[in-house]
Amino acid sequence: MTEDPTATPAGCDAALELLRTQGWCAIPNALPRDTIEALAADLAPTYEATPFCEGDFYGGRTKRFGSLLKRSPHAADLALEPLILAVADRTLSPWCDTIQLNLMQAIALHPGAPAQFPHRDQDMWQGVKGEVEYLVNVMWPLTPFTVENGGTVLYPGSHGREALNETMPERSVVAEFGPGDAFLFLGSTLHGAGANRSDEIRKAVVVSYCLGWLKPYENQWLAYPPAVARGFAPELAALVGYRQHRPNLGNYEGVCPSLLLTGNLPEHIGAVDALRPDQAEAVTAHRLGQEVDA
Repeated sequence: MTEDPTATPAGCDAALELLRTQGWCAIPNALPRDTIEALAADLAPTYEATPFCEGDFYGGRTKRFGSLLKRSPHAADLALEPLILAVADRTLSPWCDTIQLNLMQAIALHPGAPAQFPHRDQDMWQGVKGEVEYLVNVMWPLTPFTVENGGTVLYPGSHGREALNETMPERSVVAEFGPGDAFLFLGSTLHGAGANRSDEIRKAVVVSYCLGWLKPYENQWLAYPPAVARGFAPELAALVGYRQHRPNLGNYEGVCPSLLLTGNLPEHIGAVDALRPDQAEAVTAHRLGQEVDA
């Protein structure tokens, strides 16, 4: 089955409702086609040089590579697209203080690639399932997605508590979209690349956002060490991990790791609380109570 037109939202609230009810949605014309074409041009040499994957899951007729934010200045436009970022933040915020970039990966599905094993990306983490959403995926086609060239196969309604159901869903849709479009799906939504039975290479970039306290798929600090992240906009640097997740998680010497990007790193650093308001209030009350007792 091809793209389901009912999965196209008109805005953030509509996208959230579709993610809640179907586990996926599409945002046509999310970015100008020129931006996507410029990104594809920047990535073309790396696509050419990257070896095929090894293993039945990644696919022996598929190429994949990451670290996209340092391979093209246009990659940031995808990571920071306002509507998508708002949808991801509101989807995940019930379970975290801040969200983070889980990965940015370029994918090329070559002719002859078999259909990928249907899977849920949340299974990277061994936390409770059916109650918590761990990530939001965003697929950005660099070339048109079709049934013939292996467009992503999605299983509507397979998310949330249904992820605990081991029965293979009967209904699926193929996400048929093109450059400039984006489609989103939850980490609990069953999906997989289709088989490429065409004579063309199907290319895409997947961007995903996860709970800020999780270990991300792509090690962001290795992909973007301070010397690289120093050139990022502050919101992008924060998204790849140069901020704390309250309380005090992901700190450097007890302070926000964004200090590493200032170029003014003191030799000795004093730790500073990074607490949620409710925690700060409780801790302060505890201290004040001791002063009264004294």
